[in-house]
Amino acid sequence: MTELDVLQAVRLKGRATADQLVATTGLDAAELQQTLDQLVAAEHVIAKGPLVRISDTGREQLAELLAAERADIDTDAFAAAYSSFRDVNGDFKALITDWQLRDGQPNPHDDASYDAGVLARLPRIHERVSAVVDEAGRHVPRLSRYGTKLDEALAKLSAGDTSWLAKPIADSYHTVWFELHEELILAAGLTRDAEAKAGHAQ
Repeated sequence: MTELDVLQAVRLKGRATADQLVATTGLDAAELQQTLDQLVAAEHVIAKGPLVRISDTGREQLAELLAAERADIDTDAFAAAYSSFRDVNGDFKALITDWQLRDGQPNPHDDASYDAGVLARLPRIHERVSAVVDEAGRHVPRLSRYGTKLDEALAKLSAGDTSWLAKPIADSYHTVWFELHEELILAAGLTRDAEAKAGHAQ
């Protein structure tokens, strides 16, 4: 599954360095670099300086790998897991909105009590999404790592660094959540566009 892991990570990140891909996949650095070199040679990934991005042929290859992965999934059981994610996703979206906006205006984060109240809702959301990740991981084992990544982001938040809630270009809680959502959509055989039209996409 290494080729799938790396192609999917590159696609989700858009553009990424090898170090970022190591962090997001959990693969050994040497193993990741070897796979990345092979993908560049096959023109599935395009390298420009330290950054890589997926190519059109890489997207085609990834689609084939994901389709093969889906063929072994218990679709009904996975659909149930994804339905549970949809439920908790609404609560997480509301939390992020309340963190970023207050009374319809950008939150200046000058009211510690307000911010603490918003963040106090996260542990329960984390508990619920962790159960979803556990179930999804039983069907697609590589998805289990999202539980670890969410745990790590929550730990940084709990230590007082609130930037790890929605920090861009980092594996913040929101970034990991977005990538998990994309993984679940694809594993369920759906598309983000269809989910957006149904009101389920983030």
